[in-house]
Amino acid sequence: MKMIFITGGTRGIGRATALLCARQGWNVALNYVRDSAAADETAREVRAAGGQATTLRGDVAIEADVVSMFDAAQSKLGGLDGVVVNAGIVARSQPLADMDSARLKRVFDVNVYGAYLCARESARRLSKDRGGHGGSVVLVSSAASRLGSPFEYVDYAGSKGAIDTLTIGLAKELAPQGVRVNAVRPGLIETDIHASGGQPDRAKRLGATTPMGRAGCPEEVAEAIVWLLGDGASYTTGALLDVAGGR
Repeated sequence: MKMIFITGGTRGIGRATALLCARQGWNVALNYVRDSAAADETAREVRAAGGQATTLRGDVAIEADVVSMFDAAQSKLGGLDGVVVNAGIVARSQPLADMDSARLKRVFDVNVYGAYLCARESARRLSKDRGGHGGSVVLVSSAASRLGSPFEYVDYAGSKGAIDTLTIGLAKELAPQGVRVNAVRPGLIETDIHASGGQPDRAKRLGATTPMGRAGCPEEVAEAIVWLLGDGASYTTGALLDVAGGR
């Protein structure tokens, strides 16, 4: 049985990952920032699927929140075997020339600074030289990191490029400490994130243009994440795994 902490764990890819972890018999701590009803419902679903769940409210862009959540996850789960760094945001589709500084700051605060804080806490708590017993960190990047998302989300794309680089570097730092670090790069996946960017039909509309001819679903990304968390991926670290339908 594994103990897994998932940021942004109560909707979309995070929720699907939590449910799949539960079906493996693993226990999960689920971070959320605002929607307590969604958090409670996901926790109920996790328990029904065979796992234990605890919910942790906090903003990954605030260091004190991140440290507190990791402390609580360790305490409530009885330790940590893996972390999924999943929390991320987009803003409304527009070219860079039209983006204001507040938007840019918030996207980078959550997607880059927040991810680095979560990765740092994962390293501090899982590394064998710091009292941990090893484990796995999976960062959720995006196919946008290599496509650039022109005229839509070049800020988001750039933030995910930082995640790719973090994955590569941190994997090399932590491999001697028994910690594997990998990233998944989802493509056009049917989640609420598109609506938050003002295009609720984006995944379905653009998914039809992919080589596979459709958008993906959160469960398909969760399968990759859970494999990377598990012992079957024991010789995989520093990988950037595309789950993007060939896009």
